[in-house]
Amino acid sequence: MNEELFFDLVYVFLVTQISHGLLHHLTPAGGVQTLILWFAAWLGWQYTGWVTNWFDPRVPALRGVLFVTMALALVCGAAAPEAFGPRGLAFALCYAGMQVGRSAFIVFSLPASHPLAPNYRRILGWGILAACFWVAGGLATPEMRVPLWALGVACEYISPMFGFWLPGLGRSHTTDWTISGSHIVERCQLFVIVALGETIMASGLSLAESAHWSWIELGGFAASFVCTLAMWWLYFQTSSEEAEDAINTSSDPGRMGAYFHYLHVVLIGGIIVTAVAMDLLLENPLEDASGAPALVMTLGPVLYLLASTAYRWVATRRMMTSQIVGVIVLLVAGFAGQDLPMWMLAFCETVIFLIISILCSARSPRNTAHAGADHGRDSADRGVGV
Repeated sequence: MNEELFFDLVYVFLVTQISHGLLHHLTPAGGVQTLILWFAAWLGWQYTGWVTNWFDPRVPALRGVLFVTMALALVCGAAAPEAFGPRGLAFALCYAGMQVGRSAFIVFSLPASHPLAPNYRRILGWGILAACFWVAGGLATPEMRVPLWALGVACEYISPMFGFWLPGLGRSHTTDWTISGSHIVERCQLFVIVALGETIMASGLSLAESAHWSWIELGGFAASFVCTLAMWWLYFQTSSEEAEDAINTSSDPGRMGAYFHYLHVVLIGGIIVTAVAMDLLLENPLEDASGAPALVMTLGPVLYLLASTAYRWVATRRMMTSQIVGVIVLLVAGFAGQDLPMWMLAFCETVIFLIISILCSARSPRNTAHAGADHGRDSADRGVGV
């Protein structure tokens, strides 16, 4: 647990770097580049999460792998703002080293008879294939870097959908993956906290850098904070106990755990886009919310709501119609409010978001579970040395 929390500290920095990159390149090309970097960051975290789910991170050798992965991820974060410029090769080499190195360590540490050995040989094969695209992109021109890195992301993101199939190695089956539901849920929850922390930090830094604290600046800060609070409230209305049970009682826990990870890449992406919108709001609250600012101010909450709705359905088989209605209302508000000042559009969308959170809270069963209550037991279950 402590090792994984320590590992997450790197992602505070990495998420900040990615959101700042989008903030300073608010164009269609910048959006595509940010999407590629975010998928890469998520894949690095996700594959590490599966390793620590299957194997005990307290084993000294695996702890060392985590620390090396942290160092490489930190360099990726430092290189991220110029990843599509002069630091592309540095980013590619560190990312590829992180993904391939982690899987190679598991492959060479496990005996051939271990149930997960064939699975990790396939994962390593796809990691090496993806690494070829990453390194080629790092060596290529910035224009060619986008398609090459997109292929690298696709290799690692799509390959689990068909069991990491490779010629001569066959395919894996999610029914063979014995996972800890509480660990998967807890890790996803902690990453959401990390991402929400980015929005709070962005708001605080923008306010600190403001020369004059007028009621407009303070109102924008209040809107940003309340929006973050509403996102936290909406997400944690789905109790950890319900989410854990959805995995543990499933006929295919491995597939259910994969669903959780696929949904969170969109959900946390919505948080990152919202953080960018709040930065824009606090920098220029009186400017018209037209074009890109209005788009990110609407897109972030919409992505978050859609992913949150899907997450609630997967975890509880309950669908909140207020969330679907909220998505439509947010889209209408974003389209109709492009001639409004940014602070006014942000205020409208924050009020809508808060109302949705309150409505969902009123209709949700009381959460009597405590997140991570069974983590100690599940950690013991995961105590497989490598």
